[in-house]
Parts: sequence; C-alpha cells; structure tokens
Amino acid sequence: MEIGKRIIDLREKKGWTTNRLANACGLSQSFLRAVELEEKGISVESLSLVCDALGVSLRDFFDLPGEEETPEARLERRVRELTPRQKGSLLQFLDAMAGEGRVPR
Repeated sequence: MEIGKRIIDLREKKGWTTNRLANACGLSQSFLRAVELEEKGISVESLSLVCDALGVSLRDFFDLPGEEETPEARLERRVRELTPRQKGSLLQFLDAMAGEGRVPR
C-alpha cells in the first residue's frame, strides 16, 4: 500500500489542505508533505495521529480484511467522510424521517 497516496485521498475527501491536516494532527507540514510524496516513512504513532485527525481508524486506513462490516459501522464510516455541510443535511433528513422536522399542514 502506498501510505502517502492513501493520506492524500482521505485528506482530499475532507477538503483539507496538507497544512490543515498537519495542524490537526500536530505534525509539521513539511514532514507530512514528504510522507504524502513517499519521500519519508511514517511511524505507526504518527500515522495514528493522522488517522485520528481524519476520523478513520488504522484498520479503515489499511482497509484490512476481517469481519463483514455491520450496517452501523458502515454508516459511521460514511458519516466520518462527509463534509460539515453534508453532515448538516443528513441530520435534517434523519430528523425529518424521525418526525422531528415535520411542518404541520
């Protein structure tokens, strides 16, 4: 697996710059960029910081085979990948489904 490309993919899905990710996980931007470009390796500890900032587990990062994903786990994973605006829209939709957002006629 190309770890740098996976970091870039997850970072871009969130709409984050390298600088924003670096600030979120406490690593330097230059180090993180070198990892993304596969110029440097990354320790498990540092990768764990990156994963925490991106809202993914190390297991999800590596997409390791294992037990079949439950619907709840799949939903949690998909929600973590949404932008804040998308999360707001999803919440409105779920509230409406639960009857909390109904407008009386």
